[in-house]
Amino acid sequence: MFKPHVTVACVVHATDKFLVVEETINGKALWNQPAGHLEADETLVQAAKRELWEETGIHAEPQQFIRMHHWIAPDKTPFLRFLFAIELDEMCATEPHDSDIDRCLWVTAEEILQAPNLRSPLVAESIRSWQRGERYPLALVGEFNWPFTV
Repeated sequence: MFKPHVTVACVVHATDKFLVVEETINGKALWNQPAGHLEADETLVQAAKRELWEETGIHAEPQQFIRMHHWIAPDKTPFLRFLFAIELDEMCATEPHDSDIDRCLWVTAEEILQAPNLRSPLVAESIRSWQRGERYPLALVGEFNWPFTV
């Protein structure tokens, strides 16, 4: 049975810069969008908001859904990664609350697309999706509660 890891990530943009988090994995500093695993008691949007705060210290609401990526990592781990857009009026200070995050950086799209230290190819692909203007209403990934109350 296919049992992928369900993750969320946020493309955070402000004044022509994108927010990346840097973490050290196997002795190498790697860049990623603020991202992490979905927990059992939360929606995808709640998970994205929580991961953003944990990894950057920023409180912001995902504004749009960008896309879902299905990716198989080199170690054969399958992922479904739900990507959200957050547009901020200005770059803000960051303060990671997750001990795995070394620091946060505001960088250009080109710096990300040319970086040799991306955690996965999804980091660059997420920026390309942003650049293509892929944005959809959050209702596409809305929660379903049963039974309904009308």
